[in-house]
Amino acid sequence: MKSHTEYLAMNVPARRGFVNITGQVAAAVKASGVQEGLVLVNAMHITASVFINDEEPGLHHDYDVWLEQLAPHAPTSQYRHNDTGEDNADAHLKRQVMGREVVVAITRGALDFGPWEQIFYGEFDGHRRKRVLVKVIGE
Repeated sequence: MKSHTEYLAMNVPARRGFVNITGQVAAAVKASGVQEGLVLVNAMHITASVFINDEEPGLHHDYDVWLEQLAPHAPTSQYRHNDTGEDNADAHLKRQVMGREVVVAITRGALDFGPWEQIFYGEFDGHRRKRVLVKVIGE
């Protein structure tokens, strides 16, 4: 069995945002040489997410609005976590809803998606560098 690890550097300049990382994950799969296997894509920060959905700007807007309704950033005093001096409790909650990681099948050396599926990095406490783990395993 082969394994291959890459780390994607993410630096979203806004507090929140979504970045399509499908091309970078596909490149890591290609570099691995794995023809049949799995790829794990994992946000390595507790205020960021990795998820699969459609590359459609209206949907991304809807996610942003919906998440802000579920866990609004302000007032920051509404969250006990922020009593520690942080102001990112909402980002932790948004990440919990959107998920930590995805696993995608690799078939004949390529990501094996359903129609319209793409991999996204979701940022909920930006303005700093973070990482995404891409771990490819298989034959």
